[in-house]
Amino acid sequence: MPFILKKIEAQKGKKLSLFLLQNLTIHHTKAQKYASRGRIFDEDMNVLKPKDLIPTDYIYMAVFEGATRGLKPLIEFQNFAIFDKPTNLMVHPISKNTKYSLLDEIRYHFGEDANLIHRIDAETSGLVIVGKNKKSEKQLKDMFETKEYHKSYLAIVEGEIKNKITIDSKLQKEGKNIGVRMSAGNEGKESCTIIKPIKYNEEKNITLVEAQPITGRQHQIRVHLYSIGHRIIGDPIYGVDDDIAEGYLNKTLEQSIREKETKGSRLWLHANYLEFTFQGVIYKIFSKNKDILNEFNS
Repeated sequence: MPFILKKIEAQKGKKLSLFLLQNLTIHHTKAQKYASRGRIFDEDMNVLKPKDLIPTDYIYMAVFEGATRGLKPLIEFQNFAIFDKPTNLMVHPISKNTKYSLLDEIRYHFGEDANLIHRIDAETSGLVIVGKNKKSEKQLKDMFETKEYHKSYLAIVEGEIKNKITIDSKLQKEGKNIGVRMSAGNEGKESCTIIKPIKYNEEKNITLVEAQPITGRQHQIRVHLYSIGHRIIGDPIYGVDDDIAEGYLNKTLEQSIREKETKGSRLWLHANYLEFTFQGVIYKIFSKNKDILNEFNS
């Protein structure tokens, strides 16, 4: 489990905020975060606030301690690392009940100050950058916000794509039954994706493509491809009935029904390449995960 209760010998009668700063030498920002999120308790498991006087000899703190399941970084540098995330792995826990996520491995390998620089969907496999300390995290996140990077994905899509396509439809929330679903059209945020065909499988009528997102909108590659009639194989949200999408999001959709409706066991989208400059050095990183190529050629 990512969150554990850590038992700490306390100083009874002392203000909690002072105890955290002086006795545990926890940085003020971090101490406030623990307390404001209701993650510090007395021995009777009552939540303590920063201004409270500690009423017991011990306190309990709910802390995130990463546990490994054997996933190691693809490559590691002094200030950051890159993981090659497998499919069906969330990058971040969505609640205290999330048993395992990529953040477990990040904190296990690099400690509490390490963090994700960007996110990809749970079923999307591929490259994820991790800052190993707060300074590098800020620098790398600023780089992503100002689009100082180049990244590309591989995807298997329905139908044949013969030529390079630039899709610049605007994206916005669909505003209907499926809350996460986006729509492409003339309204919304500016968006652009470049699609390059790599190989066509005539027997299956599918195309392996490279997708380069120039902007970084939610579900951008998925909705852009669907909008031109080339849904990604295995997509359980776009190009399916609402009951299928709802079943997937609620985790009640049977795998056999999913495969029948989406033609795939997973979303066949893979973050394959990253290129960026960090502290004067140019980095060009390719994924080593070949699952999508094996699926296309099977």
